[in-house]
Amino acid sequence: MNDHQLPREVCQLFADRGRGRLLPLSLPEGDVVWPDPGYTHQGEAARPAFWMSDEAVAGTDWARFRTAHPRSGLWPVLLDESAQPWSIGQVVPDEVLMIDHFTAEGFMAEVWQEWVGKMPPDALEELEPFGALCPGPAPPGVLRADPGAVADWYAGELSARGLPLGLVAAHRGADALAVMGWQGALHHNEWMVPLAAVVRSWEDRFGVRVVGVGFNTLELSVAAPPVEPEHALHVAAEHWTFCPDNVVQGPGDLHSYAEQIIGRHYWSFWWD
Repeated sequence: MNDHQLPREVCQLFADRGRGRLLPLSLPEGDVVWPDPGYTHQGEAARPAFWMSDEAVAGTDWARFRTAHPRSGLWPVLLDESAQPWSIGQVVPDEVLMIDHFTAEGFMAEVWQEWVGKMPPDALEELEPFGALCPGPAPPGVLRADPGAVADWYAGELSARGLPLGLVAAHRGADALAVMGWQGALHHNEWMVPLAAVVRSWEDRFGVRVVGVGFNTLELSVAAPPVEPEHALHVAAEHWTFCPDNVVQGPGDLHSYAEQIIGRHYWSFWWD
């Protein structure tokens, strides 16, 4: 398979204009997405947020670009709801270096304290067995399969929706969320960067890979899911701080939510 130089418009995604990066496959038709200055309130951006295909792609296409990532520096994402926000630039790109200032433990503790402080005492039953005491991040899971292979499988599942492909100039999927300016959790946390720090931690602890994003959704593959009830309950507590709507507007309590995610090789988040 021959390497291709990155197209000129794709090179714009990188601060160094894509120097030394190669693609072992050709791009489908598409173009770069620029942040809308009126939406970001930051003026004209120095470079595009990401590249986006014109048409839907197959899961195998996503997998090929994931495999090419070490050479290309482009992390693939399947893009749900392509008209809004992607094609009209409703994104707020951020600097990857900012993610280093946050941790999953710090984010979880802060959200737990803030949300518990607003809850009536009887509502704490939703958080049993932890109640008002934040348990901190859960222990790592045990890999059940190769993270890349699980991600490729989940991309195949999601691609049945007919989703276009996005390519983001990022070293890993968690960083891609900040680089592309995804705003899906805006109503829960105004700044995406701390959430990217949490996803980084999940990549390390649970073999998570970012596969798809939507207007207010996030799709992750999970190669090391919790398989024991107690561990799943601890992970459920993390999910509650990351995306309360998954629990509150879903099964309603941590125990019921834990039953949903135990042994499951994907995590799907939705913010109201």
